[in-house]
Amino acid sequence: MSKAVVVFSGGQDSTTCLIQALAHYDEVHCITFDYGQRHKLEIEVAEAIAKDLGVTAHKVMDVGLLNELAISSLTRDNIAVSHELQENGLPNSFVPGRNILFLTLAGIYAYQIGAETVITGVCETDFSGYPDCRDEFVKSLNQSLVLGMDRPLTIATPLMWLNKAETWALADQYQKLDYVREKTLTCYNGIIGDGCGDCPSCDLRRAGLNDYLDHKATVMNALKEKQAQQA
Repeated sequence: MSKAVVVFSGGQDSTTCLIQALAHYDEVHCITFDYGQRHKLEIEVAEAIAKDLGVTAHKVMDVGLLNELAISSLTRDNIAVSHELQENGLPNSFVPGRNILFLTLAGIYAYQIGAETVITGVCETDFSGYPDCRDEFVKSLNQSLVLGMDRPLTIATPLMWLNKAETWALADQYQKLDYVREKTLTCYNGIIGDGCGDCPSCDLRRAGLNDYLDHKATVMNALKEKQAQQA
């Protein structure tokens, strides 16, 4: 029996990964992290979607320690999300160490339930400039987890080389585009669906959706070509 663990935030990317995983694995477990993020609604949305889609199990893990260590506009109400980059070249929404912690804990959870795959929706093609979303980082951490737990494990990144339009096309492949559009929470200002329309996350999401809707056939063909290359 094939098992997978999806690192699940209830946003567009992780929900698309979850939808795909449900079609390919016998058991799909979700793990969501409560790190004192700006909007607790994110956890409620993740719980609602996991229940609605019928996952095998959904674990919400308290990792509040991350909030104490990582100062970011996503962990502090008094820091406004900015479109401008900081002096270090990163957006102020970057939470240092977040994916290091999340993927490590997801790997431990996978070990405990006998899952061979951890799935995360990180992407290097259309992303916010976070260093812990890069392919090089994921592969490095994957190797460390395998060595550290002495057990085969794959961290799968189905969105790594997709742009945002192609991510929308992937949801559409499973007839879930409207579901992802209406049910997910990607907005940094905590508005479900199309969001506030002003924050960096909403800008990226909207531009990708418009690109897909305006060029459906072209984008879908590009997605299929990438899927064929990865098969």
